[in-house]
Amino acid sequence: MRKFFAAGGFWQEDGLALVRIAVGLQLVYHGWEVFNPAQMKAYAAWETFKQSASPLFMVYLGKGSELIAGILLTLGLLTRVGCLITIGTMLYITFIIGHGKFWYEDQHPFLFVMLALVFLVTGGGKWSADALLFGKGQRN
Repeated sequence: MRKFFAAGGFWQEDGLALVRIAVGLQLVYHGWEVFNPAQMKAYAAWETFKQSASPLFMVYLGKGSELIAGILLTLGLLTRVGCLITIGTMLYITFIIGHGKFWYEDQHPFLFVMLALVFLVTGGGKWSADALLFGKGQRN
């Protein structure tokens, strides 16, 4: 019980790995809409995208980014690249599409930004393709 309330962590590597995989799978789920042309056309009809030179391209770019970032995070492959893609995409969704209302209406994409920041600084960690390909690295 003492360890539970202590300031230090426990089960950190495994816990972070599970969260990274869950976040990645959520991004894959959202990005999978790229394979639904009717849904993509519906998104392209949103007022925010109508202002773009190519609304359908922007929608496919966004959903494709979610899908690619989700796959990278789920596998822990090029984790930091996946994090940067997630951060860029979700900041666009939060502040351009959602008009910056991250404290109320657009919490969901902004939370993806926060989680991606966690994995940007921690890396792929345990159970990642990065660990297999590039080694565990050193912790500071």
